[in-house]
This record gives sequence, structure tokens and C-alpha cells, in this order.
Amino acid sequence: MIEAQADITEGAFLGGQLRLRQKRSGHRAGHDAILLAAATRAEAGERVVDLGAGVGAAGLALARRVAGIRLSLVEIDPELAELARANAAANAIPADVIVLDVATDASAFAANGLPPDSADVVLMNPPFNDPARHRGSPDQARHTAHVATDQTLHAWVHAARRILKSGGALTLIWRADGIAEVLAALSRGFGSLSILAVHGEAGRPAIRVLVHAVKGGRAPTRLLPGLMLNEASSVPKNEVKEILEGRAVLPLAEP
Repeated sequence: MIEAQADITEGAFLGGQLRLRQKRSGHRAGHDAILLAAATRAEAGERVVDLGAGVGAAGLALARRVAGIRLSLVEIDPELAELARANAAANAIPADVIVLDVATDASAFAANGLPPDSADVVLMNPPFNDPARHRGSPDQARHTAHVATDQTLHAWVHAARRILKSGGALTLIWRADGIAEVLAALSRGFGSLSILAVHGEAGRPAIRVLVHAVKGGRAPTRLLPGLMLNEASSVPKNEVKEILEGRAVLPLAEP
């Protein structure tokens, strides 16, 4: 059951094209989810799976842009999954919401309608904060959503590889200083990588990486020009505003 209304907020995303309800405390959807959606390539009729969907922000944002995808939102937290289900209904976006641990085995995925080789597209925003350098929140749900273990990324990429068809694509977002972990996790079974670094400010190191990878892909890795979120004055750049408002996509989403 969704908690009392006082514990739930509602906000507009994609310039008002998408409205999402989410818990006031704990993990909250933001720019990472919208950037992930804007980096994901999909076509009508394709089976798209959002792993660790939370309240559905990334998957629903993608579905708002690409009508006709067959969307599944996978989330471990039943309360967040219920919010995702309500958000899909409120935005009139068909979506199958599945309460499931991404790190669970193949049989559990299959029992929930996600057998091996069944998805065309997977997108995911796994917990990525390094526990050695990040003090976890006392809120257990927020901690689970934010802090990675040594096996988190490998387990999530393994789940994506298992459910993707040959030639299917994975798009993920991760912290930029963990790019070596991303490349290691994708080295088994994925290729044709395209990598986009996201910088918060000019002259500062990247804060995120967005990666598009193809199951069984053999094309050379592409390192794309970086995305700068803010001008020197800390004002969001116009191209970023267009992406966040759903009027443009990132190069990773282009054919």
C-alpha cells in the first residue's frame, strides 16, 4: 500500500510531459534517470526492460518518447514498485511492473515473464556509490538504492546479458570514476560500446558515464564528445535543458 499522502510528493518531468509520484524520503528520481532515458535507443514494438526502475522515471520517460514499446519495470522495493505502477497508470503508459531482485537467478526472472533472450533493450541505473568512500544513508531503502557492493555491477550486467536477445542493447549510467568497473563488467558478452562522459561543470572531471553496449557486438568502442551540464555560471546549458524537457536525445540514442 502506498504510504499516506503527506509522505508522497508529485513532480513534473520532461517539461511537464511526465508526472511522477515518489516518496518524500529515500531515493528520489532526478537528472540521472532522465539522462539514461535520453541515451536509450528503442523502437515501437520492442521489449524494453528497466532494471532497478524505482518509481519508473527512466522507463516511463523512454516510453513517453518512443510510443509502442513493451515496457517492463523491475524493482526490488514493493513500495517503489507500487508507485511505479501508479505512475504508469496516471500517465497512461502501459507497463508491466515486476517486484524482483535484479541479482536473483534466471528461474526467478523466467517465472516473472523475463526468460533468457526475451528483451530487445535493457536500461539500468544501478546503485553505484563506492562504500569505501560514501557514507551510506541510515534510511535502508536509500542505502540500497545508492551504495554498490563489489558484485553489484557484475550482477546487474549479468542479468541484462541473460535476458537480452543476441544483438540486443544495454544502456547504463554509472559514476565516472568507476569506468574501469563498467568496462570489466561488459567485457563478457558485450561489444560495440559507445561511451559518453557527463561533466557537471567546465574544467572539472566527469561525474557520470553513460554507456550503450550490444550483446555480441563486434564494432570498435566509440568515445563520444562529453556532455557539459552547466555553463560557467552554473546555469544549465540550452542543449541540456532540451534533453531534460524531452525535446532532444543524447547521441547514444541515435541510430
